[in-house]
Amino acid sequence: MGLTYADIEVENLFTRRTFKTKSLVDSGAVFFTIPEHIAVQLGFDLTEVSMREVVLADGSRKMVPMVGPLRVRFADRYCDLSALVMGDEPLFGAVPMEMMDLVLHPASQTLIVNPASPYVPVALAK
Repeated sequence: MGLTYADIEVENLFTRRTFKTKSLVDSGAVFFTIPEHIAVQLGFDLTEVSMREVVLADGSRKMVPMVGPLRVRFADRYCDLSALVMGDEPLFGAVPMEMMDLVLHPASQTLIVNPASPYVPVALAK
């Protein structure tokens, strides 16, 4: 088993600027994160955004910018959300996967549309 990457497109819903990139897919992570250079290319001024405290894998805490609203696209699916600005590459966590009804397939190292709902994303509302 190795690392899984997916081709995604990120759009700033205010400026309509888009950015296509590969994102590390991690079902153990919660949020969607983007590095600073992508946030700037999407048109965000990082001095004028809200801050969020996050707990990192080593247990330490850090304040990071949060940008949005963003539209994230994968395959024929999309979701609107905010992203944490941190790290050196985009990280696609459980929140966008659930919002778009996507499944991580570790054996083939791919992110796929949920085969149980191939045409319309389904979300649990209970």
